[in-house]
Amino acid sequence: MFKKIGAYLEMIKVEHTLFALPFAFMGALVGSAVVFDQLPSWADIGWIFLAMFGARSAAFGLNRLTDRHIDAKNPRTAGRAIPAGLLKPLEVILFIILSFAVFFWATYMLDPFAFRLLPFAIFMLIIYSFTKRFTWLCHLVLGLTTALAPLGGWVAVTGQIDWKAIVFYVALAFWTAGFDIVYACQDEKFDAKEKLYSIPSRFGLHKALWFARAFHVVTAVGFILLFFVTPLGWWYLIGMMIACGILFYQHYILSPNDMSRLQTAFFTMNSTLSIILFVFTLIDLVVRYS
Repeated sequence: MFKKIGAYLEMIKVEHTLFALPFAFMGALVGSAVVFDQLPSWADIGWIFLAMFGARSAAFGLNRLTDRHIDAKNPRTAGRAIPAGLLKPLEVILFIILSFAVFFWATYMLDPFAFRLLPFAIFMLIIYSFTKRFTWLCHLVLGLTTALAPLGGWVAVTGQIDWKAIVFYVALAFWTAGFDIVYACQDEKFDAKEKLYSIPSRFGLHKALWFARAFHVVTAVGFILLFFVTPLGWWYLIGMMIACGILFYQHYILSPNDMSRLQTAFFTMNSTLSIILFVFTLIDLVVRYS
């Protein structure tokens, strides 16, 4: 039983929750401050967590299911749960259905407008898994999909989308797309051989890293704009400056001639960035409303 649970947790990369979950909470915090000039309720935070868990689990399950034959060919991914025989496709399908059920239930409990947006969210969750078969813009599609979590946090507590929410959404979409390009550098040769689309396989390692840097410049600009267009204050500004420093550092330690610290740049730096920006945003707004 524990081996099976471990296989499910590996499939959904539960440790990567550190990327998106803090920003989903941050979306709720900032949205509530902008629209209602107050903090969100604990009930809203709980339902956002469940919605995030359900959507993310369904998305990873779909991705692993659709990519199982590709993963089996790639030495880096051959040990994943489905190609390794730890999980059967039917088990994954049932897991996806259950995850979507949790997502629907939590979203229904949050806000009617958020619930009406579910078809768009589901479309994005499904289509991403197929994009690397026909476009090297797959990284940006992933970013636009993953950034629905923080946008969803905003909508869940406010019941609306305004241009400030879009600034937040775009900043995080390019953040995800940027570090996904870095992550895809591991499979540059494999993707080219299998005729799979990615920026590294299309443009090469050197240009791919410049794409990632450019995307993260957009992210930094978005973080800076939030300081000027929302009630966020000096605590957020400190966290934002640290986050921008992390963005710079993760690209500083990578080069086409030395990708040995790719995992540090991908996982450690980006999970640290999301936690730091969320914590400083939380401190900022708690101080403001205490």
